[in-house]
Amino acid sequence: MIQIKNWMLSGILIISSTTVSLTSCKEAKVQEDNDVQQVVSTELIRTSQSWDGVELPDYLQGRPELVAMKYVFPPGKKLGWHHHPVMNYGILVQGELTIIGQDGKEKTVHEGEAVVEMVNTIHHGENRGTKPVILYMFYLAQKDLPLAVQHPEIPLE
Repeated sequence: MIQIKNWMLSGILIISSTTVSLTSCKEAKVQEDNDVQQVVSTELIRTSQSWDGVELPDYLQGRPELVAMKYVFPPGKKLGWHHHPVMNYGILVQGELTIIGQDGKEKTVHEGEAVVEMVNTIHHGENRGTKPVILYMFYLAQKDLPLAVQHPEIPLE
């Protein structure tokens, strides 16, 4: 009789344990689904300076034109020297991009990082990595104002 009771008790414990495990798994799955359905907000950057530490200019006067651009830089690609007459910032979603100021100051932006570009300061960018750089940039411009002004007279090294 004791053996039967022990066997039954063991069976009940195993069934209870399995039920708890299945319930825990089910609760974990529900929690995971809830996590996926929740909006997650992460501030990537908040600044009033460009990447080189220079204060950004005041807003332009007049009606703004917001521009969003996607850039893809192949490995080894160098952009020519240029400057931006408007404020802009971006998110690097793949690769690493090195930005070089005319004064030699450098900033390497890594995957997932935000960057605030220089305004009215000549610089260029390089993909020194082995995979393409994908960069999304956002500009606060005005109608007919260029996003960048090229400086082909300055040779790349």
